[in-house]
Amino acid sequence: MFAFNTRTLKSAAVLLILLLTLSPGFAQPDFDAVEIRTEQVADNIYVLFGAGGNIGLAVGEDAAYLIDDQYAPLSEKIMAAINKVTDKPLKFLVNTHWHGDHTGGNANFAKAGTTLIAHENVRKRLGSPSERNGQVREASPEVALPEITFTDQLTLHLGQGQSLHVMHVNNSHTDGDSYVYFPEANVIHMGDNFANGGFPFIDLNSGGEIEGFVKNLNMALFIVDENTKIIPGHGPVTNRETLKAYRDMLETLRDRVRAAQTSGKSLEEALAMGLSKEWDADFGTGFINSEGIITSIYRSLE
Repeated sequence: MFAFNTRTLKSAAVLLILLLTLSPGFAQPDFDAVEIRTEQVADNIYVLFGAGGNIGLAVGEDAAYLIDDQYAPLSEKIMAAINKVTDKPLKFLVNTHWHGDHTGGNANFAKAGTTLIAHENVRKRLGSPSERNGQVREASPEVALPEITFTDQLTLHLGQGQSLHVMHVNNSHTDGDSYVYFPEANVIHMGDNFANGGFPFIDLNSGGEIEGFVKNLNMALFIVDENTKIIPGHGPVTNRETLKAYRDMLETLRDRVRAAQTSGKSLEEALAMGLSKEWDADFGTGFINSEGIITSIYRSLE
Protein backbone atom coordinates (compact mmCIF):
# COMPACT_ATOMS: atom_id res chain seq x y z
CA MET A 1 0.00 0.00 0.00
CA PHE A 2 1.30 3.46 -0.87
CA ALA A 3 1.63 6.39 1.53
CA PHE A 4 0.39 9.91 0.88
CA ASN A 5 3.19 11.90 2.46
CA THR A 6 5.53 12.11 0.15
CA ARG A 7 -0.10 15.31 -24.82
CA THR A 8 -3.39 15.41 -25.29
CA LEU A 9 -4.81 12.06 -26.53
CA LYS A 10 -4.86 12.37 -30.27
CA SER A 11 -6.46 9.16 -31.37
CA ALA A 12 -10.12 8.34 -31.02
CA ALA A 13 -9.01 4.72 -31.09
CA VAL A 14 -7.27 5.20 -27.75
CA LEU A 15 -10.47 6.62 -26.27
CA LEU A 16 -12.51 3.74 -27.59
CA ILE A 17 -10.16 1.24 -26.01
CA LEU A 18 -10.72 3.02 -22.71
CA LEU A 19 -14.46 2.89 -23.19
CA LEU A 20 -14.27 -0.87 -23.63
CA THR A 21 -13.30 -1.13 -19.99
CA LEU A 22 -16.73 0.13 -18.91
CA SER A 23 -18.30 -3.23 -19.65
CA PRO A 24 -17.68 -6.39 -17.63
CA GLY A 25 -18.21 -8.29 -20.87
CA PHE A 26 -14.79 -7.18 -22.07
CA ALA A 27 -11.39 -8.21 -20.70
CA GLN A 28 -9.65 -5.82 -18.35
CA PRO A 29 -6.61 -3.97 -19.69
CA ASP A 30 -3.05 -5.13 -19.03
CA PHE A 31 -2.47 -2.98 -15.97
CA ASP A 32 1.26 -3.73 -15.91
CA ALA A 33 1.58 -2.02 -19.28
CA VAL A 34 -0.46 1.06 -18.32
CA GLU A 35 1.42 4.32 -17.92
CA ILE A 36 -0.10 7.29 -16.08
CA ARG A 37 0.38 10.51 -18.03
CA THR A 38 -0.10 13.91 -16.39
CA GLU A 39 -1.22 17.08 -18.15
CA GLN A 40 -1.52 20.47 -16.47
CA VAL A 41 -4.67 22.36 -17.46
CA ALA A 42 -4.49 25.38 -15.12
CA ASP A 43 -2.54 26.62 -12.12
CA ASN A 44 -2.54 23.75 -9.61
CA ILE A 45 -5.03 21.67 -11.63
CA TYR A 46 -4.06 18.58 -13.62
CA VAL A 47 -5.58 15.63 -15.44
CA LEU A 48 -4.14 12.12 -15.24
CA PHE A 49 -4.64 9.70 -18.13
CA GLY A 50 -4.22 5.95 -17.71
CA ALA A 51 -6.80 3.19 -18.22
CA GLY A 52 -10.37 4.11 -17.40
CA GLY A 53 -11.90 7.48 -16.67
CA ASN A 54 -9.84 10.65 -16.69
CA ILE A 55 -8.61 11.65 -13.23
CA GLY A 56 -8.66 15.26 -12.04
CA LEU A 57 -6.07 16.50 -9.54
CA ALA A 58 -6.19 19.83 -7.70
CA VAL A 59 -3.45 21.06 -5.38
CA GLY A 60 -4.76 23.32 -2.62
CA GLU A 61 -3.01 25.35 0.04
CA ASP A 62 -2.49 22.46 2.44
CA ALA A 63 -3.75 19.36 0.63
CA ALA A 64 -4.44 17.70 -2.70
CA TYR A 65 -7.84 16.67 -4.07
CA LEU A 66 -8.63 13.91 -6.57
CA ILE A 67 -11.53 13.36 -8.97
CA ASP A 68 -12.07 9.66 -9.76
CA ASP A 69 -9.41 6.94 -9.42
CA GLN A 70 -9.63 4.39 -12.29
CA TYR A 71 -8.86 0.74 -11.32
CA ALA A 72 -7.48 -0.72 -8.10
CA PRO A 73 -4.34 -2.24 -9.70
CA LEU A 74 -3.35 1.27 -10.85
CA SER A 75 -3.51 2.97 -7.46
CA GLU A 76 0.25 2.74 -6.84
CA LYS A 77 1.01 4.20 -10.26
CA ILE A 78 -1.57 6.95 -9.80
CA MET A 79 -0.11 7.92 -6.45
CA ALA A 80 3.39 7.94 -7.91
CA ALA A 81 2.18 10.35 -10.60
CA ILE A 82 0.54 12.55 -7.95
CA ASN A 83 3.77 12.59 -5.93
CA LYS A 84 5.61 13.97 -8.94
CA VAL A 85 3.23 16.94 -8.84
CA THR A 86 2.92 17.53 -5.09
CA ASP A 87 3.95 16.10 -1.72
CA LYS A 88 0.84 17.47 -0.02
CA PRO A 89 -1.47 14.86 1.53
CA LEU A 90 -4.42 13.65 -0.54
CA LYS A 91 -7.37 14.80 1.56
CA PHE A 92 -10.54 14.18 -0.46
CA LEU A 93 -11.46 12.04 -3.48
CA VAL A 94 -14.65 12.85 -5.42
CA ASN A 95 -16.36 10.18 -7.55
CA THR A 96 -18.23 11.59 -10.56
CA HIS A 97 -20.36 8.40 -10.72
CA TRP A 98 -20.23 4.75 -9.65
CA HIS A 99 -18.73 2.82 -12.60
CA GLY A 100 -15.63 0.77 -11.83
CA ASP A 101 -13.30 2.54 -14.23
CA HIS A 102 -13.85 5.68 -12.10
CA THR A 103 -14.14 4.14 -8.60
CA GLY A 104 -12.03 0.98 -8.72
CA GLY A 105 -9.30 2.47 -6.54
CA ASN A 106 -11.66 3.75 -3.84
CA ALA A 107 -10.71 1.17 -1.22
CA ASN A 108 -6.97 1.69 -1.73
CA PHE A 109 -7.18 5.45 -1.36
CA ALA A 110 -9.58 5.25 1.60
CA LYS A 111 -7.29 2.82 3.43
CA ALA A 112 -4.45 5.30 2.90
CA GLY A 113 -6.42 8.05 4.63
CA THR A 114 -8.32 9.83 1.88
CA THR A 115 -12.00 10.71 2.47
CA LEU A 116 -14.34 9.63 -0.34
CA ILE A 117 -17.13 11.97 -1.51
CA ALA A 118 -19.95 11.33 -3.99
CA HIS A 119 -23.65 11.74 -4.62
CA GLU A 120 -25.80 9.48 -2.42
CA ASN A 121 -26.78 7.32 -5.43
CA VAL A 122 -23.12 6.48 -6.02
CA ARG A 123 -22.89 5.03 -2.53
CA LYS A 124 -26.15 3.13 -3.01
CA ARG A 125 -25.04 1.56 -6.30
CA LEU A 126 -21.53 0.73 -5.15
CA GLY A 127 -22.96 -0.83 -2.01
CA SER A 128 -25.41 -3.07 -3.88
CA PRO A 129 -24.78 -6.04 -6.22
CA SER A 130 -25.61 -5.47 -9.88
CA GLU A 131 -25.76 -7.43 -13.11
CA ARG A 132 -24.77 -6.51 -16.66
CA ASN A 133 -24.47 -8.76 -19.70
CA GLY A 134 -25.16 -11.77 -17.52
CA GLN A 135 -22.26 -11.04 -15.18
CA VAL A 136 -22.85 -10.19 -11.53
CA ARG A 137 -20.85 -7.49 -9.75
CA GLU A 138 -20.71 -8.01 -6.01
CA ALA A 139 -21.38 -5.10 -3.67
CA SER A 140 -18.27 -3.08 -2.84
CA PRO A 141 -16.95 -3.32 0.72
CA GLU A 142 -17.73 -0.53 3.16
CA VAL A 143 -14.24 0.93 2.88
CA ALA A 144 -14.79 1.59 -0.85
CA LEU A 145 -18.04 3.50 -0.31
CA PRO A 146 -18.15 7.31 -0.14
CA GLU A 147 -17.94 8.43 3.48
CA ILE A 148 -19.48 11.82 2.68
CA THR A 149 -22.54 11.95 0.41
CA PHE A 150 -24.71 14.81 -0.79
CA THR A 151 -28.02 15.21 -2.59
CA ASP A 152 -27.59 18.42 -4.58
CA GLN A 153 -24.24 20.16 -4.34
CA LEU A 154 -21.19 20.57 -2.17
CA THR A 155 -18.26 22.99 -2.04
CA LEU A 156 -14.70 22.34 -0.88
CA HIS A 157 -12.53 25.36 -0.12
CA LEU A 158 -8.94 24.72 -1.18
CA GLY A 159 -7.38 27.83 0.31
CA GLN A 160 -5.95 30.97 -1.29
CA GLY A 161 -9.36 31.85 -2.71
CA GLN A 162 -9.75 28.62 -4.69
CA SER A 163 -12.81 26.36 -4.50
CA LEU A 164 -14.11 23.09 -5.90
CA HIS A 165 -17.86 22.80 -6.53
CA VAL A 166 -19.45 19.36 -6.88
CA MET A 167 -22.94 19.48 -8.40
CA HIS A 168 -25.34 16.60 -8.97
CA VAL A 169 -26.85 16.78 -12.46
CA ASN A 170 -29.89 15.22 -14.11
CA ASN A 171 -30.08 11.46 -14.65
CA SER A 172 -28.04 10.93 -17.81
CA HIS A 173 -25.08 8.55 -17.90
CA THR A 174 -26.34 7.22 -14.53
CA ASP A 175 -28.53 8.56 -11.73
CA GLY A 176 -25.53 9.65 -9.65
CA ASP A 177 -23.57 11.85 -12.06
CA SER A 178 -21.83 14.99 -10.87
CA TYR A 179 -19.87 17.81 -12.44
CA VAL A 180 -16.81 19.11 -10.60
CA TYR A 181 -16.20 22.80 -11.29
CA PHE A 182 -13.31 25.06 -10.35
CA PRO A 183 -14.77 28.55 -10.93
CA GLU A 184 -11.65 30.56 -10.15
CA ALA A 185 -9.47 28.38 -12.41
CA ASN A 186 -12.19 28.08 -15.09
CA VAL A 187 -11.91 24.28 -15.29
CA ILE A 188 -14.70 21.68 -15.24
CA HIS A 189 -14.58 17.88 -15.00
CA MET A 190 -17.76 16.49 -16.56
CA GLY A 191 -17.35 12.80 -15.80
CA ASP A 192 -19.02 10.52 -18.33
CA ASN A 193 -21.59 13.11 -19.32
CA PHE A 194 -18.98 13.85 -21.96
CA ALA A 195 -16.93 11.15 -23.72
CA ASN A 196 -14.83 13.23 -26.08
CA GLY A 197 -14.42 11.10 -29.21
CA GLY A 198 -17.19 8.52 -28.80
CA PHE A 199 -20.93 8.15 -28.54
CA PRO A 200 -22.07 8.46 -24.92
CA PHE A 201 -22.95 5.46 -22.79
CA ILE A 202 -26.51 5.83 -21.48
CA ASP A 203 -26.58 3.27 -18.68
CA LEU A 204 -30.29 2.52 -18.57
CA ASN A 205 -29.73 -0.06 -15.83
CA SER A 206 -28.29 2.68 -13.61
CA GLY A 207 -31.00 5.27 -14.16
CA GLY A 208 -29.44 6.87 -17.22
CA GLU A 209 -31.67 8.58 -19.80
CA ILE A 210 -31.34 10.72 -22.91
CA GLU A 211 -33.36 13.76 -21.86
CA GLY A 212 -31.15 14.32 -18.84
CA PHE A 213 -28.07 13.89 -20.99
CA VAL A 214 -29.09 16.72 -23.31
CA LYS A 215 -30.13 18.92 -20.38
CA ASN A 216 -26.77 18.36 -18.69
CA LEU A 217 -24.81 19.26 -21.81
CA ASN A 218 -26.87 22.44 -22.11
CA MET A 219 -26.19 23.18 -18.45
CA ALA A 220 -22.46 22.80 -19.01
CA LEU A 221 -22.61 25.14 -22.01
CA PHE A 222 -24.11 27.82 -19.74
CA ILE A 223 -21.33 27.31 -17.19
CA VAL A 224 -18.32 27.33 -19.50
CA ASP A 225 -16.93 30.01 -21.79
CA GLU A 226 -14.44 30.04 -24.65
CA ASN A 227 -11.51 29.86 -22.23
CA THR A 228 -12.75 27.01 -20.02
CA LYS A 229 -10.67 23.86 -19.90
CA ILE A 230 -13.11 20.94 -20.11
CA ILE A 231 -12.02 17.56 -18.74
CA PRO A 232 -14.27 14.84 -20.17
CA GLY A 233 -14.76 11.44 -18.58
CA HIS A 234 -12.80 9.94 -21.47
CA GLY A 235 -10.74 11.50 -24.23
CA PRO A 236 -8.63 14.65 -24.49
CA VAL A 237 -9.12 17.89 -22.59
CA THR A 238 -11.06 20.25 -24.82
CA ASN A 239 -13.09 23.45 -25.09
CA ARG A 240 -16.59 24.85 -25.40
CA GLU A 241 -16.69 24.56 -29.19
CA THR A 242 -16.12 20.80 -29.06
CA LEU A 243 -18.66 20.44 -26.25
CA LYS A 244 -21.26 22.37 -28.24
CA ALA A 245 -20.74 20.13 -31.28
CA TYR A 246 -21.18 17.10 -29.01
CA ARG A 247 -24.42 18.54 -27.62
CA ASP A 248 -25.67 19.27 -31.12
CA MET A 249 -24.94 15.70 -32.18
CA LEU A 250 -26.74 14.13 -29.24
CA GLU A 251 -29.70 16.51 -29.44
CA THR A 252 -30.09 15.75 -33.15
CA LEU A 253 -29.99 12.01 -32.51
CA ARG A 254 -32.61 12.32 -29.79
CA ASP A 255 -34.91 14.31 -32.08
CA ARG A 256 -34.48 11.86 -34.95
CA VAL A 257 -35.16 8.83 -32.78
CA ARG A 258 -38.18 10.53 -31.21
CA ALA A 259 -39.58 11.37 -34.66
CA ALA A 260 -39.12 7.78 -35.82
CA GLN A 261 -40.74 6.47 -32.66
CA THR A 262 -43.65 8.91 -32.90
CA SER A 263 -44.27 7.87 -36.49
CA GLY A 264 -44.67 4.28 -35.34
CA LYS A 265 -41.25 2.92 -36.27
CA SER A 266 -40.14 -0.10 -34.27
CA LEU A 267 -36.64 -0.19 -32.83
CA GLU A 268 -35.54 -2.49 -35.65
CA GLU A 269 -36.93 -0.07 -38.24
CA ALA A 270 -35.28 2.89 -36.54
CA LEU A 271 -31.94 1.08 -36.56
CA ALA A 272 -32.23 0.62 -40.32
CA MET A 273 -32.76 4.35 -40.96
CA GLY A 274 -29.13 5.44 -40.61
CA LEU A 275 -30.03 8.08 -38.02
CA SER A 276 -26.44 8.52 -36.83
CA LYS A 277 -24.64 8.17 -40.16
CA GLU A 278 -22.92 11.60 -40.03
CA TRP A 279 -21.07 10.63 -36.84
CA ASP A 280 -20.58 6.87 -37.16
CA ALA A 281 -17.08 7.06 -38.61
CA ASP A 282 -15.79 9.32 -35.84
CA PHE A 283 -17.79 8.13 -32.83
CA GLY A 284 -19.32 4.77 -33.65
CA THR A 285 -16.51 2.21 -33.85
CA GLY A 286 -15.95 1.56 -30.14
CA PHE A 287 -17.86 0.42 -27.07
CA ILE A 288 -20.98 2.36 -28.08
CA ASN A 289 -21.54 1.91 -31.80
CA SER A 290 -24.33 3.34 -33.93
CA GLU A 291 -26.69 0.50 -32.99
CA GLY A 292 -25.91 1.01 -29.32
CA ILE A 293 -26.59 4.74 -29.21
CA ILE A 294 -29.81 4.51 -31.24
CA THR A 295 -31.04 1.59 -29.12
CA SER A 296 -30.34 3.32 -25.82
CA ILE A 297 -32.01 6.54 -26.96
CA TYR A 298 -35.03 4.63 -28.26
CA ARG A 299 -35.38 2.66 -25.02
CA SER A 300 -34.94 5.81 -22.96
CA LEU A 301 -37.77 7.56 -24.83
CA GLU A 302 -40.23 4.67 -24.47
